[in-house]
Amino acid sequence: MVNNETELWLWWQRFVGSDRATFDALISRHREAHRRYHTETHVAWVLRHCRELLDDRPALPAITSNAPDAPSGDHDASRLVVAAAFWHDAVYDPTSSANEHHSAQLAARDLGALGWEQPAVERVVRAIEGTATHLDPADEVEAVLFDADLAVLGADPQGYRSYVDGVRFEYQHVADEAWRVGRAAVLHSFLGRDSIYATVGGRQRWQTRAVANLTAELASLN
Repeated sequence: MVNNETELWLWWQRFVGSDRATFDALISRHREAHRRYHTETHVAWVLRHCRELLDDRPALPAITSNAPDAPSGDHDASRLVVAAAFWHDAVYDPTSSANEHHSAQLAARDLGALGWEQPAVERVVRAIEGTATHLDPADEVEAVLFDADLAVLGADPQGYRSYVDGVRFEYQHVADEAWRVGRAAVLHSFLGRDSIYATVGGRQRWQTRAVANLTAELASLN
């Protein structure tokens, strides 16, 4: 099994670029001390889930410890999804409500410096901005990114508990009662949707378990 950094570097070289300095700077952000869930491990899992969803077409070949093969299918959509996944939590300050916007702006700056064309950069930016709500994806890139980011809601109970504990650590500045109120509002917002997931693959893979996890957590807050 390859470690996260090796796996992420393979993704990067295939779909983003060859600049190691930009990669290292981005990964260092995901290693900030205040992070517990929103780390490079989260990025790796989001990328794996993106691959799952795009493989339904198929579009994105598997990542292994060996040098990756040439991509098949819709390479353009795949590279946009991968770039958005890399940058979607690049800026993460639990006291801020503008993380998605700042992450998107960082992606625009970095991708521009890497020579990406403006239309592609703009689609990546829109996808990252959209993770503020994970609602109403405008295209396949956004739908896949949103569902991959929310796949953890449909994890097994232990995986879901680890996710909740990680986020609570990141919000340790919030008092317990305020956390319960705010967290309950988040859970209600997801449970109030017709479907948590935008893609058929997301609904098939994670919807039932996600509803069970969210319902159980909500009951525990009361």
